[in-house]
Amino acid sequence: MTRNDNPPGEPFPPTSKKTIFNRLPTKWLLVIVLAVVLTGWLLNTPPGLEGKSDAVGYAVCHQIFERSFKINGQPISLCARCTGMYVGVLLGLVYQLLLGRRRSAWPERKFQIVLAIFFIAFGIDGINSAARLFLQHGLIYEPNNTLRLLTGTGMGLTMAAVILPTFNQTAWKQFSPDPYFQDWKQFGGMVAVGYTSAGLILTELPAILISFTIIGVLGVLAILMLLYTMLWMVVLRRENQVNHTSQLIPWILGGLITAFVHIALLDLGRFWLTGTWEGFHIEIG
Repeated sequence: MTRNDNPPGEPFPPTSKKTIFNRLPTKWLLVIVLAVVLTGWLLNTPPGLEGKSDAVGYAVCHQIFERSFKINGQPISLCARCTGMYVGVLLGLVYQLLLGRRRSAWPERKFQIVLAIFFIAFGIDGINSAARLFLQHGLIYEPNNTLRLLTGTGMGLTMAAVILPTFNQTAWKQFSPDPYFQDWKQFGGMVAVGYTSAGLILTELPAILISFTIIGVLGVLAILMLLYTMLWMVVLRRENQVNHTSQLIPWILGGLITAFVHIALLDLGRFWLTGTWEGFHIEIG
């Protein structure tokens, strides 16, 4: 039993004064903070849904004009590689969640080999594209937006397959020791979803590009939110403390707040350096 040294009828020590900070639940305080951060960001970024989408991409992507898919001559919010990566990561996360909850084991070795191939392909194509930027020619082959999209998609699926089980290991008090993929059918399903989306993007139809631009932007927010949520749990030493989804809400809010602060600071820094919200215009292939 906890000892109570307060006089009868005094539930709080005389020096303890109730304020808004101990009257409101933590999650509502975090909602207020998120609203303030989000409002500040919204008021200081380009107008409209397209402008806000571009502002998210502005924080994480070079947005080089020549390396982006375009709608009516205007580049979408993420370059071809980042479009594939962030669309892939969001679709990969959603696909795994549909397979089951709280699974914590990384994919089996046979699936890791495929994911490693995706990772290596992403690295090779990235280095080759960087060579085209600085040397005016590719080291191995002439890079193009199709390969950037395809290798980016593979990288996004790889990120999803690693991050979601890691998140479950970090957040939940009780989690399943099973991996998300039990067989090649389930793993192949995720790959098929990712590369079907890439095929649709390659049609470059405006309605499809708009849809996948939004999915890609949501992928940016999702991956940053998950990473920062895990970081806060580790920093505050609260790993494996969540029993119910409702208990996860404050952590998700904290991760989302930090994600928007991250985006806002990068937006501010880039705008301060360049003076424009546009992507880079570089005469390259």
